[in-house]
Amino acid sequence: MQLRFAVFALFMGSSVLVAEAAEISQFRGSRGDGISVGTQPPVEFSELKNLSWKTPIPGKGWSSPVIADGKLWLTTAIEVFPDESEREKLLLEAGDEPRKFHEKQIAKSITLKLVTVNLNSGKLDEMIDLVHVEKPDSIHRMNSYASPTPFIDGKYIYCHFGTYGTFCIDRNSLSIVWKNQIPQNHSVGPGSSPFIYKNLLILICDGVDKQYVMALDKTTGETVWKTDRPEMDAPDGNRKKSFDTPIYVKDRLGREQLICMGSQWVVAYEPKTGNEIWKVSHGKGFSVVPRPVVGNGMVYISTGFGKAQLWAIRIDGTGDVSETHVAWVEKRNIPTQPSPLLINDRLYVMGDTGIATCFDAIDGTTVWAKRVGGNYVASPLFANGKIYFANQEGIVKVIEPNDTYKEVASNQISGQIKATPVAIENALIIRTEQKLYRFETESASAKKNVSVEN
Repeated sequence: MQLRFAVFALFMGSSVLVAEAAEISQFRGSRGDGISVGTQPPVEFSELKNLSWKTPIPGKGWSSPVIADGKLWLTTAIEVFPDESEREKLLLEAGDEPRKFHEKQIAKSITLKLVTVNLNSGKLDEMIDLVHVEKPDSIHRMNSYASPTPFIDGKYIYCHFGTYGTFCIDRNSLSIVWKNQIPQNHSVGPGSSPFIYKNLLILICDGVDKQYVMALDKTTGETVWKTDRPEMDAPDGNRKKSFDTPIYVKDRLGREQLICMGSQWVVAYEPKTGNEIWKVSHGKGFSVVPRPVVGNGMVYISTGFGKAQLWAIRIDGTGDVSETHVAWVEKRNIPTQPSPLLINDRLYVMGDTGIATCFDAIDGTTVWAKRVGGNYVASPLFANGKIYFANQEGIVKVIEPNDTYKEVASNQISGQIKATPVAIENALIIRTEQKLYRFETESASAKKNVSVEN
């Protein structure tokens, strides 16, 4: 098993190691799959150990930070909260059913912001106002108004807040280059992160009212193409909504694909045109959150809420390949929120309620399963030869990728973790509901010995 990972690291090449260690462009790292190449974050850390700095972040947001040019970029929502009587009135006005009030949260108003933090010092440098919204829609109590992760592309950063707006910001001047509002009914708030393909900004817009994938010109924000999702068999729009993020792959036939997971269907599109290449019906799954991963000629998907299943689908098909290209399906202990992690021929998943499982990625057999405890939303991270699982209770389990479960550390920090952690150089960056942390190896953190409390 150790040889397998040594070959993996060797295969990536030193030029990739340097580039990926210096920048994180999107959700789940610059590769988009939770694998951080060339980084060496600490295995053990706490509020007192290997802490370089921690910085309070105003407002609330579950977007992960992205990093470039020595700065962390993340989004947040500054909320004005109603009292209980106002809350019920606002929920009724938003069209929510009283029996579901306990599932929802709502604000009187929100201001959505882009925040920059100095990577070395932890100093909060800028808070850029993007849009102010009076009487926003209600969202699920587990969500935030700033959950989608931004995308860095050269001198620009793209922030997406679903129905509340999509923004292109110049990272040098901090000015808004363009903005576009694409109204949709999320029901429980925004969740899909944006993706850049060449000159296109790709957005999955799977709301309660309508479901489609679209591409905007990344320089102007104008629509280039828009493709409706396949027809769904669902009793209402809530079973059609979804919150996934696109992935890009080139298959063995040389075809470029944008694979966009959604309720009931996963579809591969031509990136330049939005035309369908292939599609697979995965059943009645809906409100899909986990971002798929690709490898071994297959895409691995979690089918979302309902009864989550893990599917492996060969990506070399054309048309509706539901009956021909499904390699295997697993129905036990599959997450509805954390994304899977693929390391060569092993697929690791963490269930929402703390059951970790390792699968053989080729045939779907279970290699091991282990109840580790906790509740999970954040996706796993692979860095420095270890897998990091961060739960909502502020505990980060670190394990070795192997054919038996081997935990090497269990780290506790203050605060709730829902944003997916990232690794950069020799550091681990973790966002909680109130703060942003940088942990790094003891020799490096001792040189800084900084704790920022703005």
